[in-house]
This record gives sequence, C-alpha cells and structure tokens, in this order.
Amino acid sequence: MDYKSLYSNLPNYKFGKTDSIKWNNIAFVAILILTLSGCGKTKEARMHLAEAKKLYEIQNFEEAKNAIDTIRIRYPREIGVLKESLTLMRLVERGESERNIAYCDSLTPIRMEEAEKLKKGFVLEKDTAYVDVGNYVWQQQTIERNVEQSYVRCGVDEKGEIYIASVYFGSRAINHTGLKLSTPDGAYAETVPVPYDGGMNFRFKDLGNTTEVVTYKSEKCIDAVNFVYNVGDKVRIKAEYTGGASFSLYLSENGKQAIKATWDLAVVLSDIEAMRKEKERAIKIIMYLDEKLK
Repeated sequence: MDYKSLYSNLPNYKFGKTDSIKWNNIAFVAILILTLSGCGKTKEARMHLAEAKKLYEIQNFEEAKNAIDTIRIRYPREIGVLKESLTLMRLVERGESERNIAYCDSLTPIRMEEAEKLKKGFVLEKDTAYVDVGNYVWQQQTIERNVEQSYVRCGVDEKGEIYIASVYFGSRAINHTGLKLSTPDGAYAETVPVPYDGGMNFRFKDLGNTTEVVTYKSEKCIDAVNFVYNVGDKVRIKAEYTGGASFSLYLSENGKQAIKATWDLAVVLSDIEAMRKEKERAIKIIMYLDEKLK
C-alpha cells in the first residue's frame, strides 16, 4: 500500500522520510504481534494434544475423544496439530474397540452358562431346512400338546426376540387382531394389533372348525409380557381376544409361568446377541483403523 499517495491530498501535510520510517515500524510491530499470537495458539493446541495423549495412555478413551474434539473446534488452523490429533483419535478408537472385545469375551461365557440353565423346561423348535433361527418354547406349550385348543403361548428365538401368540380354536371364526390382558382390580395391558396378513396373523378352517393364530413380536407384545411378569402368582389374568367377535379365557398357572420364564431367557439371549454384534463391529473397526494407521 502506498502510504505517501494516500496522505498526499491531506491539507498542510507533508510526507517525509521520518513518517515513512514510523509506518514501517508500525507494520513490523503488527506482523510481530500476529506471529506471536499464532505461536501462542500453536502452544495452546499442543498442550491440549498432550493432555489427550495422557488420557489415551490411561485408557480414559471418552475424555480423550473430548479433548481431541476441543482441538478441532478451537484450533482449526493448526494443521500440524490437527494431523497429529487425527492419528491419536484413531488410536483412541482402536483402544476402545479392543476394550469392548475384551469385555464381550469375558462376559459372554457367563451369560451363555446362565442361558443353558434357563433353557431347562424349553424345547427348541427349528427346521433347519427352512429357517436359520429357531424358537425356544415352554415344554407344555408346544403345538403337539395343545392341538385343538385356545390358549396364549409364548416363545423366544435364539437371538432373544420374544413373542406372544393368541391361539383360537372354535366352530366359528372370530377374526381377532389383538390381545388384552387384565386382572380383577382393573389393571390391564394390550398388545399392538396385528391385521390379518396370512403370516403373523393367519387363520384356516378344517373339518368345520376355525383356527386363528396371531403373533405379536418384540415391541408389539412387550407391555403384555411385562404386565404378566409383574403380576402376583396367585392373581388371575384374563385374556381377551380383541379386534373381532368377543372371546376370552383365563391364563393357566402354567401359562403365566411360561411367559415369565420366557422373558428371563429372552433377556439373557438378547444380551448374548448384543455382545456378539458388538464384538463383530469392534473387529471391523480395528481392521479399518489399522489400514488408516499404516
């Protein structure tokens, strides 16, 4: 910038040699301040990076990630520090994944042992020609033991997904879509309705009788399961088939026991499945990060 021409038109002002020196000094000081300011920012960023490294070394991975995020937000122009923080972040995520694998490896055998104990009293229904995942069903609730009967049965698949099924058998169709469970004091819980689809809600006629089976899985039955689980053993539970013609029955003692036992097994099986998925995910993350860290 030509300071002399800038000020040449000001009245009674003469731009001399002394003024030129002054302006050069001001420019030098400004540059020096900016340089020192930049050095200060770099120093601060490196202090945060050093803190993040300490947190990583003591395996405080969550706080280490927070410290690295702080560097990214506060010092976006510190390219060198940002590159180092990216490498550190990958090491942190790798360490976190290794810890998760170790956790799964240590807890999975314990939960599997618990599952084996809980499986007593259940039968595994699985036709390997058609399905990859079978269902554990309470022994007294298998289809063979309940032919031509109306009852509420339950089960849980090998991955921990629980279900309830309202089974109807009678001389006329009721075309039901839901299930309501209630106790004499007026408390109740309902499943989410399942419209007729020929699958989760199917029905057929045979020798003048109608069979209807509506299956409510996971979130569609969880309220009903919890309701039965928390009702006292001696309290009667009425099961009303809803969405069609009126029909109801009372859960047998064995039926209530089946739902409670199935829920206990479902909790353990779902934990095992969750840990399996977490370990699988952690292994993939480590493989990805190792490629990046090369």
